[in-house]
Amino acid sequence: MKKKFNVTGNCIKERHYMMDISTKLNNTIQLVEEGEYFIINRPRQYGKTTMLYLISQHLMQADDYFVIHLNFQGIDNKWHQSDTAFAQMFIEFLVEAIELEYPKLHDFLSEIQASVTDMNRLSKGITKIVYKLNKKIVLLIDEVDASSNYVPFLQFLGMLRNKYLSRFQKHQATFHSIVLAGVHDIKNLKYKMRPEDKAQYNSPWNIATDFNVKMSFNTSEIAPMLEEYCQAEQLKMDIPQITERLHHYTAGYPFLVSKLCKLIAESILPKKKEKNWNLEDVEQAVQLLLKENNTNFDSLIKNLENNEKLYNLVYRILIQGENITYNPDNSVIRLGILYGVFKRNGRIRIHNRIYEQRLFNYLISEIQTSFPVKNDYSNTPYGLPNNELDIEKILVNFQKFAKEQYSTQQEKFLEKQWRLVLLAFIQPILNDQGYTFKEAEISEEKRLDVVVTYFQHKYIIELKIWYGQKAHERGLQQLSNYLDVQHKKNGFLVIFEEKKKKSWKKEHIRFNNKEIFAVWI
Repeated sequence: MKKKFNVTGNCIKERHYMMDISTKLNNTIQLVEEGEYFIINRPRQYGKTTMLYLISQHLMQADDYFVIHLNFQGIDNKWHQSDTAFAQMFIEFLVEAIELEYPKLHDFLSEIQASVTDMNRLSKGITKIVYKLNKKIVLLIDEVDASSNYVPFLQFLGMLRNKYLSRFQKHQATFHSIVLAGVHDIKNLKYKMRPEDKAQYNSPWNIATDFNVKMSFNTSEIAPMLEEYCQAEQLKMDIPQITERLHHYTAGYPFLVSKLCKLIAESILPKKKEKNWNLEDVEQAVQLLLKENNTNFDSLIKNLENNEKLYNLVYRILIQGENITYNPDNSVIRLGILYGVFKRNGRIRIHNRIYEQRLFNYLISEIQTSFPVKNDYSNTPYGLPNNELDIEKILVNFQKFAKEQYSTQQEKFLEKQWRLVLLAFIQPILNDQGYTFKEAEISEEKRLDVVVTYFQHKYIIELKIWYGQKAHERGLQQLSNYLDVQHKKNGFLVIFEEKKKKSWKKEHIRFNNKEIFAVWI
């Protein structure tokens, strides 16, 4: 069977091209062998299900282990109505899993199943099963989020915790290791035992050890997947260059890496005469991905729309250029990291460039619906020979447009959202022949570097707030440096003046052998 790049469910080595997960798997297996109870809590489509599958496959090869692999997604709500119902559901799952391997234990297992009427009886049943099998039983449960809001599930965890704490007593023999997988960290759940109680940080899973295995992939772990693909398809590519660019956009987020590769292999390559991969293919895959709907992006946006504080924090980081220091006790920051919106490195940042751009586009779209940029300027011809774009003319017309808005009731809105209003102004001019994207680095002057592409051309626009002449000179130097990185001699500068009496200037500036056109808003 021909292998494919996989972006749904668990990855299977015989069917899918896979990144090198060996180090992650070995570190996780070590926790299991040490008898730890832990939860793999990571954002959606981050490799949790694949990790559980690989743990199961690895341990099944050992004679002294027996693996029970369950999934709590889609469980009927009737099993969550009481601790008795949940206990009976769990023992049913347990019995079915064991009977498949040990059909001769049918009578014994049937007797155990019939005896389970509550959590206490389930506890005793687990002990009897452990002694009967005489193996190290490892329990793997995927999608525990599906049950984490229900009291019976929390009572179930409490029972397992009590058995864990007493596991060296003969009458409390229990699972050797338990691995739960989900987005949330069960050991930090707020929970309440009765509806009238106030929710407390008092999770029954506080026995769990920390899971510190890094689940994102670096370039050396991405490379083997491309090497195998090239060999199978008889293709060539500059693998170090391609893996670096994939990591540049994804920060090693498993779903995003595989999705870009899948787009190149299945959507871009069939239309090319030259079948070898190059950097342009990666860039094209990024743009295709940014235009599509998928459950990963749906979840990303939903998490912002459902949490106003998280939305506002993303806006401050992405649009206003604020530096927010990471603090583990800040619930909004923790939530953003939990959902994969943020990563941390001293300060919090958007997790990867693809998310950054998707959120950027989402915020622009919100401006277009809440503040329609309908004007006489979007239909003005801005094209130049050789498919170039007259950015100077666009910025001059945006300055005129902004000045007009300041004579209406829109000035307060424009003062707050001017960066996004500018991008909403530019977008229809590009007419699907180009796109805008932001650069990740923002300085203490709250700069925002925007790159506009149009056909084969690229234009650099720096957006910043006016903080005086000295800050302006530093900004010119920063823009000059960035133009050097992009191998450009021409750049553009849009400066917003936070004062009522605005200069509305425009100026051609020569700086460090660069030609910079600046407008003041």
